[in-house]
Amino acid sequence: MTDFGLKVRMFVVGSLLAALYLFVGAVGLAFLGMGAWPIVLALLITFPFIQYKLGTWMATRGAEEMPEEGQYADIHRMTESLSRDMGIKKPKLMVQQMGVPNAFATGRKGNGVVVVSEELIRMLDRDELEGVVAHELAHIKNRDVLMMTVGSSIGMMVGYAVYFVYVFGGEDNPGGFIVGWILSMVAQMLVTILVMAISRYREYVADDDARQYIGSGDPLARALEKISKGAENRESTIDEGQAALCIFNSERGLLETVFATHPPTEKRIEKLRS
Repeated sequence: MTDFGLKVRMFVVGSLLAALYLFVGAVGLAFLGMGAWPIVLALLITFPFIQYKLGTWMATRGAEEMPEEGQYADIHRMTESLSRDMGIKKPKLMVQQMGVPNAFATGRKGNGVVVVSEELIRMLDRDELEGVVAHELAHIKNRDVLMMTVGSSIGMMVGYAVYFVYVFGGEDNPGGFIVGWILSMVAQMLVTILVMAISRYREYVADDDARQYIGSGDPLARALEKISKGAENRESTIDEGQAALCIFNSERGLLETVFATHPPTEKRIEKLRS
């Protein structure tokens, strides 16, 4: 069962995102006129679906489908078993060269995708890899991946709406485009902070779910230790969007720490072993 705290957070954030989405629709009607409501409504309905499809494609565009035989056969078997225990459909498995050991999940409960890096497969023992797979399956089961994808798209739309309201909705003023752009960035940042309220907590929940389904938190804790050490002094080839979905995301700068998508790895390991 999905963690109650995560359910509450997703409900609250989802409600606020829905309100912001209605604000975008209201801005569209204000500029296009009430007679354009069918167009605005159609765009509001179809845009999240398009963004979801586009987001899934963008996240997996560098990956290849994982063969079901040979060295990958055991990964398919463990994923099948874990998916059955979690009550979800087995996701599509893909493999990718990421430059660092990592893995991420995307998609929804009935049509999920788990991408594992070649570096991760080579580095981890079987039980550690099982812990990582269980963690990614938990994200799909809990539907928090979908919230992250939709939330980022709404943030972008809110930014555009704020820009148009300021630049084109009032009196003409010098420098309006620059101020509008700044306000747009601030609006997107605020929505990002809203989504981050889920992002860090969902990692703890997925860790705990993985511990329950594999019977112990130690394999995943060891995996996180190896992943963290394996990422040191190595250049990741994945983009920021993929990194936010990954089981490990190393934020280094002050600003990156404030907007971190993941809690500190040390705290995750401590909780898994507590």
